[in-house]
Amino acid sequence: MNDLAPLLTPEGRALLDAVRGTAPADELAVATRLRRDHPAPLVSAALAQARLRQRAVAKFGTEDAERMFFTPDGVEQSTRASVAAYRAARLKELGVTSVADLCCGIGGDAIALARAGIRVLAVDRDPATAATARANADALGLAGLIEVREADVTEVDTSGHDAVFVDPARRGGRGRIFDPEAYSPPLSWAVAAARTARVAALKIAPGVPHEAVPADAEAEWISDHGDVKEAVLWFGTAPGTVRATLLPGPRTLRGAGLPDPPVRPLGRYLYEPDGAVIRAHLVADVAAELDGGLLDATIAYVTADTLRPTPYATAYEITDQLPFNVKKLKALLRERGVGVLTVKKRGSAVEPEELRRKVKPQGPHAATVFLTRVAGAPTMLIGAPAAV
Repeated sequence: MNDLAPLLTPEGRALLDAVRGTAPADELAVATRLRRDHPAPLVSAALAQARLRQRAVAKFGTEDAERMFFTPDGVEQSTRASVAAYRAARLKELGVTSVADLCCGIGGDAIALARAGIRVLAVDRDPATAATARANADALGLAGLIEVREADVTEVDTSGHDAVFVDPARRGGRGRIFDPEAYSPPLSWAVAAARTARVAALKIAPGVPHEAVPADAEAEWISDHGDVKEAVLWFGTAPGTVRATLLPGPRTLRGAGLPDPPVRPLGRYLYEPDGAVIRAHLVADVAAELDGGLLDATIAYVTADTLRPTPYATAYEITDQLPFNVKKLKALLRERGVGVLTVKKRGSAVEPEELRRKVKPQGPHAATVFLTRVAGAPTMLIGAPAAV
């Protein structure tokens, strides 16, 4: 059921409460019981919504997810609440009091903006999506700050707002869209819309080519607990600046325009930069902070002789460096009683699970193996997380 209206009635809300937390294995029994007293389509809709709410907990937290309404695409494509809150806080710091949220989806960003005290015009052309965003504003008590409008974003007048936020659709019938001009609406349209406002933010895929970033934009890559979530083009802030922001925190690394780090021999420590740092092409800035270099000119691993705490990379103490050889690795792990093996790879075609099956780790100890290249040669590095 795309129409949310039946779920917003007293009967629909009661059913949502009744099916909350239903395990997949119990759905048939629950549905059979509830259909004795309620219309079958409404019971099915309530159970479908319960499943979506369970999936949404990872992005929105239990308290909000259990009150909100979702569509399958909305759960998949909406911004994680922590990222949306960070962006809303930054807009607030920039003096923004009102935002035109174009391609608002189910309203995740609009919710974060409203909670920051910012008035929002939330626009989406899909009727079911717009209805869901409106229901969410009501459910979370934010309807006074969020106006939801069903419209084509290219036809909306945004001149009455301090800022514009655009989140173009980056999925099509065949999955993810990698060409920014194939976004809906295209990136070029979003950039033009951004330039009409005092401040603007465009949410784009983190894999966007750096050459696609306009010269008058600031580019920011954001990760949450080490997972890269998105890139944002900011207008009206610091043109030409490149940033990597790590959540929680936030901790932000601003690029200094450094040249590529030198390639050097393996030191005692290996540093794995955060994904946002890598996407932002700021590995050189981390290497400079650590007084380190690269193991290979094409691999984003930094090595150094000393251990220094940094939020922008995870440190490992390396005990062994071997040419790639599965038999030698298996013998070494058996000798050291390694039963818990973490496999990381960069610049290697070998899949971690495949390697685990071949070496069959057994024993009480743990180790981390890096499958990578050192000066162009396939190499295995063995170590463990360093105690900072």
